[in-house]
Amino acid sequence: MHVLIASDLAGYQFKCKLLEALTKEGYDITDIGCHSSTEGEYPVYGKHAGEKVVSGEYERGIVICGSGNGITMAANKVNGVRAALCDNVYSAFLSREHNDANILGLSAWGLKVEDAVKIVEVWLFAKFAGGKHEKRVEMLKKIEDEQRQKSTSSPAHH
Repeated sequence: MHVLIASDLAGYQFKCKLLEALTKEGYDITDIGCHSSTEGEYPVYGKHAGEKVVSGEYERGIVICGSGNGITMAANKVNGVRAALCDNVYSAFLSREHNDANILGLSAWGLKVEDAVKIVEVWLFAKFAGGKHEKRVEMLKKIEDEQRQKSTSSPAHH
């Protein structure tokens, strides 16, 4: 599985520690930035991660900022992203099983690296259940399609 990891400046140190721990466990995860604890804004890296996952370049992504909220919100602005901010293994599991989340959001300020490793492992191996959940994910995609159509048919775009 081709997985990326990204952070903003607040999540940089945590990302480095998490990436080191995951690499020691044998995971192959690509760091797409930021590369500093002094510069790197969450909207930039959340969007970048979202675009790379939606394009198919990466199957899944992990995004990190201080609270986890900002970078997860930024990723979710990209059509096709279903990013879930998770602070425990149960929410991570359900984000995959029920919502087919393709990006995992983590909080550098709210988690210990050891706990984040467990969350990531559960999230990477959990499978989408389909069934009644497929209908709901399709409903999410329909909302995106409707929003896209509204934005392209607005007078401002003519």
